[in-house]
Formats: sequence, C-alpha cells, structure tokens
Amino acid sequence: MVTKLHVEGYDAFKETVPKIEEFDKSGKPVFVLFCGSPDKEGHNWCPDCVAAAPVVEKGLEGAPEDAVFVHVGVGERNTWKDPNCSFRTDPTLRLTSVPTLLKWGTPQKLGDSECSKQDLVDMLLQDD
Repeated sequence: MVTKLHVEGYDAFKETVPKIEEFDKSGKPVFVLFCGSPDKEGHNWCPDCVAAAPVVEKGLEGAPEDAVFVHVGVGERNTWKDPNCSFRTDPTLRLTSVPTLLKWGTPQKLGDSECSKQDLVDMLLQDD
C-alpha cells in the first residue's frame, strides 16, 4: 500500500525532505505532487490542481506498493504567484507550475495540464 504524506508550505516541505531522502535511499520510489493549497472552505484556487487530483489518485492505484506519495501545498494563490516564492527559487525544485508531479531523485516530472492526463500520470507513477 502506498504511504501518503501531506505537508503545507515550504518550511514544512523542507522539514520533510530528510524523510523523503531516507525513503529514497531505502529503494522506495518517492513521488511528490505540488499543488495550490485549499482555502478555509476546502476549495483549491488552482483549477489545474483540481483537475489533476482524481487522475493522480487513480494513478496511485497502480503505483508500486512500497511507493511513498507526498502531497505538498504551495500556499495561497498570491504566495505561489510571487516570483520570489520559495518553491520557485529553491535551487533543487525550481518549480514553474502547479500542479507539478515528480519522481524524487530523477528528472521525471509532469506539470500543468500534463498532470490531468491519465496515461502520462500512469507512466510516471508506474515506471520502474
């Protein structure tokens, strides 16, 4: 069964990185999805993230059983749109869009509308 983690914001993400790297070093595939954060009513400001959510969830059904999935909320729209947003400027991430789904430790990643295409998501999540 896929292990799922959820963190909100850049600081929480950075605190989780050692755990992610530990999973990765143990040979477990680690997938990270960066999305807009929901508001107080639970609505996500990012329409691409809303479209991607059920596609990624379905793709996880075919992911390796020992996989780790980390969902990272990047913050409110204004936070994400700031050119100095930490997720954009982090030298390891350099995110340019949300959603972004990546396989940790590899160059494999999907961004924007690619995350709502089941065949692409399945290839990323199920690729050995």
